[in-house]
Amino acid sequence: MKKIFYSLLFLILGFFVIIGFNYIDLNKVIDVKSTNNQWEYLFNGKDLDGWKIKINGHELEDNYKNTFKVKDGVIKVSYENYDSFNDKFGHIFYTKNKFKNYHLSLEYKFNGLHLKGAPGWSIKNSGIMLHCQDPETMLINQDFPVSAEVQLLGGLGKGNRPTANICSPGTDVDIDSKLANAHCISSSSKTYHEDDWVKVDVIVYSNRLVHHVIDNDTVLSYSNLKIGGNKVPKNFLDKIGNPLSEGYISLQSEGHPVEFRNIKIKKIKSIF
Repeated sequence: MKKIFYSLLFLILGFFVIIGFNYIDLNKVIDVKSTNNQWEYLFNGKDLDGWKIKINGHELEDNYKNTFKVKDGVIKVSYENYDSFNDKFGHIFYTKNKFKNYHLSLEYKFNGLHLKGAPGWSIKNSGIMLHCQDPETMLINQDFPVSAEVQLLGGLGKGNRPTANICSPGTDVDIDSKLANAHCISSSSKTYHEDDWVKVDVIVYSNRLVHHVIDNDTVLSYSNLKIGGNKVPKNFLDKIGNPLSEGYISLQSEGHPVEFRNIKIKKIKSIF
């Protein structure tokens, strides 16, 4: 009987791992799976120590027109020095460490006006890029790093516009055990029409399983991350099909002012 009980328990646990959790009590998850490390704050609230900037068309660490800056304890994506966007897609990478199995937590808030010349889809649009390629390997005219993007969206006053979606520059992912057939897949989150702080948690188990969590609710899960799909840069073509199992974390600038704060990470044990 004990063998039957444990076999059934294993099957049930495996089922929930595969489908993802509909609701996550984050405290319990981290208590159970923690490596006993404390939270590590990636942003010190004072300066950009540990971060490197890459903006399309510019060399690494050229912070074109002071796009990324620190003010009042937050990282700000600012376009106050711009006249027009001109495809200046940018990313700020935390480069002190790569990460593999982890719980990432931060808050974001949109503000101000969408920049002239930026694409219409980038209104109240930014992102957290997971498992990023090394920024040193990005091409001068590469707009997005190879990564899995937690797409952050704000509401436009009416209609549904969920946040914490998945976009896949240079990557493929599976949803419900099937290859995602679109570059971006929407989550089940509610729409945040007001420009208030929104808290996002991401639970990452290497390339095996990722959960996007808003307000303790798992709004999207996906698995089997690998290099492929759209926007694979030419220096990564020979890596298509390789697992995307670890990498750097970056934050986006896409044409709408946005702020980030309370950026912290905790390593967790793999459940696989």
